[in-house]
Amino acid sequence: MENSNQDILGETLKPSELIDYQDGSVVSRTIIKKETGTVTVFAFDKGEGLSEHTAPFDALVEIIDGEAEVVISGEPHKVRSGEILIMPADKPHSLKAVERFKMILTMIRV
Repeated sequence: MENSNQDILGETLKPSELIDYQDGSVVSRTIIKKETGTVTVFAFDKGEGLSEHTAPFDALVEIIDGEAEVVISGEPHKVRSGEILIMPADKPHSLKAVERFKMILTMIRV
């Protein structure tokens, strides 16, 4: 797997400007994609989300704008701009936009 964003390598970036909100949608942009992990920026319109699922690796979520509710194994967590949350591997989790929000999702495969 190769990085799909050669044009931004070595550039100073503002994560919140890498992706725009779209009404009624969840939008994503993969920034780094390697065999060892990925970094993806997401933008969620208010009320949008990702249904419950699991992942085989721990994942770090950093909210860069807005507010989300992340439910991990049935326990809700409000996460706001400037905050992070680690979602443990193999635990069911879901995300929902309390208000429009953007996040960086970092997954490292081991």
